[in-house]
Amino acid sequence: MGTRAASILVIATCQVAALALWFSAAAVLPQVVAEFSLSPGHAALLSSAVQAGFVVGTLASATLGLADRIDPRRLFSAAALLGACSNAALLVVPMDSPAAIALRLVTGASLACVYPVGMRMVAAWAKADLGLLIGILVGALCLGSAAPHLAHAMGGVEWRPTIVATSLSALLAAALVHAARPGPFWRPAARFDPGAMLAIFRDPAMRLALAGYLGHMWEIYAMWAWLGVFLDEAFRAADAGAHAARLVAFAAIGLGGLVGCVAGGLLADRVGRTRLTIWSMAASGACAVAAGVFADAPPVVISAICLLWGLAICADSAQFSAAIAELSPPDRIGTMLTVQTSCGFLLTLATVQGLPWAVAAVGWGGAFAMLAIGPFFGVAAMAALRRRPESLRLAGGRR
Repeated sequence: MGTRAASILVIATCQVAALALWFSAAAVLPQVVAEFSLSPGHAALLSSAVQAGFVVGTLASATLGLADRIDPRRLFSAAALLGACSNAALLVVPMDSPAAIALRLVTGASLACVYPVGMRMVAAWAKADLGLLIGILVGALCLGSAAPHLAHAMGGVEWRPTIVATSLSALLAAALVHAARPGPFWRPAARFDPGAMLAIFRDPAMRLALAGYLGHMWEIYAMWAWLGVFLDEAFRAADAGAHAARLVAFAAIGLGGLVGCVAGGLLADRVGRTRLTIWSMAASGACAVAAGVFADAPPVVISAICLLWGLAICADSAQFSAAIAELSPPDRIGTMLTVQTSCGFLLTLATVQGLPWAVAAVGWGGAFAMLAIGPFFGVAAMAALRRRPESLRLAGGRR
């Protein structure tokens, strides 16, 4: 195996292992709620605190230009180690306490130097396949995010083994990432410039790519955070069992995301980023509506919709980041990717925190229909980008 392939494999593996921390608490939420009698607000905070910490971490990283100024392997390793420790500390604090929320904030902040940094590392190896390579990385994000659901399905009704497994996984990532090699297109920032992060808002083409990403993010993390709860309720109502619900959640988020991201990356490098993102967001928005409409359908119907939703919602995930990377100055790619993810995850605070309240008010059907607003907004933004001359700089151009 060549240096390029080996390094990409190491980076993707570390991404899977470290990002298992993201939904470690969300995957076990039904059991934690039952054991500690958590209020809906506190339960939602256990999920949304990760996003809040991530936003704070990405804002700090972008302002300081960390992703472009520090050896990415060291930055990634230190962040994964911090995340592993904060996640493991959930075993020794009450899950109904403010300390548990604080630990999830720290976990999110640590992942701010894992996810964007991983994308920056793999972009340094890209030739004419940036969409595919970032697709692999985002697929690794999906698989890592879904891993707690698989660990919980294997662990039964006890939630603590899932926390242990995800913490050990992040420790492995912290050690293994040093085996990756810097890519030939790595360009460290020439100087510290805190104002560089604002370029993404000044450039019209990057603004539209960011708007498309925000439409995508309105939907995806709320779906990931609450799909397990939705399936748990639906399967229990049909006497199908919680174990099956967890496996479907893992497949929809993890396997669906991995297949969707890689297939989307391959396709986008050929048919164009704008076209692929438009197709994908239209499909995922339709699936969101269908999941709510058929919430009371037999488990096999719900499973099929959720598996298709998992594929569609992830097929375009990497392509917004690939577009930002192609539109960015070469020595500021890491900073632009960090700003992009910061804005996206700031938006997810509203949807992840707000979805359970929407479910209580209008049911799963109405709540999922509200999620569909985001991708249809994103379709409009990417269609506008497609009409601009800068779209010719993207892989596939306007084809």
